[in-house]
Amino acid sequence: MAKLPSTNAKLRVLHQSFSNKLVEGEVAAGGFSWEFRWHFDRGELVVEPSLGRALIHDALLRFLVKSDYQLEPGGDYQFTVRAKF
Repeated sequence: MAKLPSTNAKLRVLHQSFSNKLVEGEVAAGGFSWEFRWHFDRGELVVEPSLGRALIHDALLRFLVKSDYQLEPGGDYQFTVRAKF
């Protein structure tokens, strides 16, 4: 059976506000880098710039939902994207 393609993504949380229900940070994978804002009270994820956004959006959202209470400002995290960039 063929091995599925994958790319490691690195995430850094820059700001977190429980009163505003918001996490902001940076994510990089496969030579691309993006900034994100995640409004965790409504599950809304904004990723900029648009170049390559479709490659990371779903995997980033799954990671944020799974790890939200473990994330801390200044923290560096890593997750795997099931695609080759």
